[in-house]
Amino acid sequence: MKTKMCYNITICIISYKSGGKYLRLSKLFQEKECVFSIEVFPPKKNGATPEQLYPVLKELAKLSPDYISVTYGAGGGAAGMSTVQIASHLKHELGIEPLAHLTCVNSTHQQVEFMAQQLKENNIENLLALRGDICPDLPRQTDFTHASDLAKQLKSIHEFYLAGACYPEGHVECDTLRQDVENLKYKLQAGVEHLVTQLFFDNACYYRFMNRARKSGIDVPIQAGVMPIVSARQVQRTVALSSASLPPRFTKMLSRYDHDEKALFDAGIEYAIEQLRDLIESGADGVHLYAMNNPEVARRVYEGIYDLLPERKQA
Repeated sequence: MKTKMCYNITICIISYKSGGKYLRLSKLFQEKECVFSIEVFPPKKNGATPEQLYPVLKELAKLSPDYISVTYGAGGGAAGMSTVQIASHLKHELGIEPLAHLTCVNSTHQQVEFMAQQLKENNIENLLALRGDICPDLPRQTDFTHASDLAKQLKSIHEFYLAGACYPEGHVECDTLRQDVENLKYKLQAGVEHLVTQLFFDNACYYRFMNRARKSGIDVPIQAGVMPIVSARQVQRTVALSSASLPPRFTKMLSRYDHDEKALFDAGIEYAIEQLRDLIESGADGVHLYAMNNPEVARRVYEGIYDLLPERKQA
């Protein structure tokens, strides 16, 4: 006897301008020397709606990113449906291929199947399979232990294109970088076809990671994730949570402009541009911009790197 599942979420009815063809992201890596993408997240304030992000998406679309990834809210439910709605708007209204995040740390097998079906019905077939951060305020489910477990289930539901996360300095829960790189192979065996890195501020860390990954037999495309640090609040929250090492030049920038908001904004963007230009010129498979839903940051960074990206025009 099957138990009927009930989810306390709101299903969004979305009108399409067009059906939208399915673009497997693997095609981008086959055709482009360097893939350029941007990450956004659903509005998080109480009472916020996905529609509030639409003006930001319209501005980001002007930069012609190869795809835009959409994060998944902690705990799933209504937050997960926001991801579905935003991804659908990107694809069907703006003509940009989305990469929808899906986490499993707070989900059961049935909840994951439900969300996968919602994504499939909205013609969203490129997914980023993540374990997700452990939140002490939410009860952790036991159906999934690792992102590779999620990837296996998603592949059993539908032939989704799957991306995965990787960590240039090693996952915080892993003892060594070598062990972490070896663990990545489980994701690839489960069906993950490309990787996106956690943010980092020292390109040397990325190059060491790439060298180790390639020597261990990991040959899928690996995008380098970069976040411009443009405010003191980001320093306190993002830098601390990411566990990324801070090179002397970066800490010097933070100290120099600690009390000058405008100067820190400009310096943070310039630092990210220099990071990205070095990565692109050194042959990175792609770059992924964590722009924190800030179209001005994305535009200014893009203006600093667009000449290095293939088949592009300045916005």
